[in-house]
Amino acid sequence: MEFFHNPNFDFLGKKWYFLTFSLIFSVAGIMSMIFWHGIPLGVDFRGGTLVYVKFAQAPNDNQIRGDLDKAGLHNARIQRFGDPANNEVVVALDEKETSEANLSRGKEQIIAALETTTQAGKQDLNNSDKIGFAAIRDALATRDALHADPAEYDRIAREVMNQRDKVHGGVLSSLDQLKGAIPDAAVESLKQDFYTSDFGIKGADIVGPQVGGQLKQQAWLAVGFSLLGMLVYLWFRFELIYGVAAVVAVFHDTLITVGAFSLTNKEISLTVIAAILTLVGYSMNDTIVVFDRIRENVKLMRRESLSEIVNRSINQTLSRTILTSGLTFLTVLSLYLFGGEVLKGFSFALVIGILIGTYSSIAVAAPMLVAYQDWRLRRSVPLNVPVPATAGKNKGRAKA
Repeated sequence: MEFFHNPNFDFLGKKWYFLTFSLIFSVAGIMSMIFWHGIPLGVDFRGGTLVYVKFAQAPNDNQIRGDLDKAGLHNARIQRFGDPANNEVVVALDEKETSEANLSRGKEQIIAALETTTQAGKQDLNNSDKIGFAAIRDALATRDALHADPAEYDRIAREVMNQRDKVHGGVLSSLDQLKGAIPDAAVESLKQDFYTSDFGIKGADIVGPQVGGQLKQQAWLAVGFSLLGMLVYLWFRFELIYGVAAVVAVFHDTLITVGAFSLTNKEISLTVIAAILTLVGYSMNDTIVVFDRIRENVKLMRRESLSEIVNRSINQTLSRTILTSGLTFLTVLSLYLFGGEVLKGFSFALVIGILIGTYSSIAVAAPMLVAYQDWRLRRSVPLNVPVPATAGKNKGRAKA
């Protein structure tokens, strides 16, 4: 199947437009990394605590930040998470807000800061870290409002947990929400020992500073070694200049992708690194397809210039490139739009990377081959330096 029938686009004739495009996005990303957002590393590399919080009502970011400031957590970052209708946020603490001796301390600080509606002598039914099934069962059995067997209180306690965690998504706005699921007398009994705050903790990710530093170092090494390995492979498979051109193109793709994360202030996590490594292989594969066709055409089109050969090769592989990259792009775009918050970073890197990777195979790697050949030709041709007139006269006198 061919997307184009005998295309004849002058890609190398547009190389200065391509160069301008690449410079704009590369410089914008570098400027953002240096002067604006920096490289927004996630908790995987930075170290610290991520606490996923669900609220009973729509959360107020300013109020949450104010509560955290009062608790001494001045550098916390607050970000909406998932579907806005779920009223969920992620609260992130830097590594200096945690300690190696007690990594759960950051999580406990966030819980304490958000619990602004505590009631003396009662426990928070929404806070999953402070209360569980056993506490509910024991409280019901102690008051014995139903005068029932222990097995009945056991069943009611399980139903309370089910209503909180599965039916209401982890947060009860009021104990009255339990009515109908358990006896009213049991609800009134629970009110004697429990209350409901306006939030519930859904989970937490905790990474120590040392672990984060090691992961960051390993991520850089993974990207670096992958580029070096591909350079060596292409050196033996084609020529050194092919390997250099392909690695420069892949580095260009990686730079723009990381720059896009910096410009949009999206955090780079381990899954994003996995996406970048995937893009390194994907972009390299696309570049090798073009290079392989160039090598074949060099043997067949000996009288043509390298510029014409490269243009012809790109046009011959254009249908394959668009069909393959287009289908992959639609897949990752669907993943970005419908894959959920957890996959946002991963799919965003793939969306940007596939676009830039396909572009660089045509607009960066191939023109480098032509530029290198032109440079070698200029060095090999001797310069025609005119002989001064005086030199000619002196030479004639010497013969006389």
